[in-house]
Amino acid sequence: MNFTTAPDGAELAWTESGEGEPLLLIAGQATAMDGWGPTAELLSRSYRVIRFDHRGTGRSGKGDAERYTTRLLAEDAAAVLKAANADLAHVYGHSMGGRIGQWLAIDHPQAVRTLILAATSGGKWPDVSVQPDKAALAALVSGDMARLEDLFFDAEWVRANPEATHTFFNSHASAWAKARHFKASRDHDAWSELGSIKAPTLILHGTDDRLTPLPNALLLREHIPRSVLVRVPGAGHGLHLDHPQTVEWIRQFIARKSG
Repeated sequence: MNFTTAPDGAELAWTESGEGEPLLLIAGQATAMDGWGPTAELLSRSYRVIRFDHRGTGRSGKGDAERYTTRLLAEDAAAVLKAANADLAHVYGHSMGGRIGQWLAIDHPQAVRTLILAATSGGKWPDVSVQPDKAALAALVSGDMARLEDLFFDAEWVRANPEATHTFFNSHASAWAKARHFKASRDHDAWSELGSIKAPTLILHGTDDRLTPLPNALLLREHIPRSVLVRVPGAGHGLHLDHPQTVEWIRQFIARKSG
């Protein structure tokens, strides 16, 4: 385990595994680095995988309350890349991690070689088609693993991977930090700046995602120049874990775009 310092002095925990080109994994809302589980292991067979605990989660410090915005959380990610001596990295963000990844690509274009966005959105939008359904949002707010499993993962995957499921849903985070993560994700709005993203971008999205409905991915595809969208049939919000075929799609995309 390694530690570095965020711009406000907060301590950020990070780790790395594997060899090859650096690949930064940015976890979702109130989820620590351990939540990447088997996906991190699969990716580490091809890349130098760098993971970190968001401020307020896992082994990272909570830092200043006002820095819980997706744009400022991207500065934490940039600090981790600097500490890892990864001047140019592939970046893979899930859910809120994808929102953070967007700002990293916008504000630090020189640091992002390719961008992979899974189950995420550009933020606020007046069209109701992009909003989570009320039952799904209530389940998310509840934090109840039994209510969340169906929104994230295929039931068969959950039965076969009880440890990874438990780890994903039980990241250490205080109620204080969880509330700020939730607000950061909810208040994200990068639509007007997505057009400036220069990194080749792969968008992965489940067709059955009730927390971030598919129209979000379609809008991302429209707003990010030359981005590629892959719809994953039947997948929910946790497709980055329960659909391991996405790892091979990522490998192919990176090989094609950075070769």
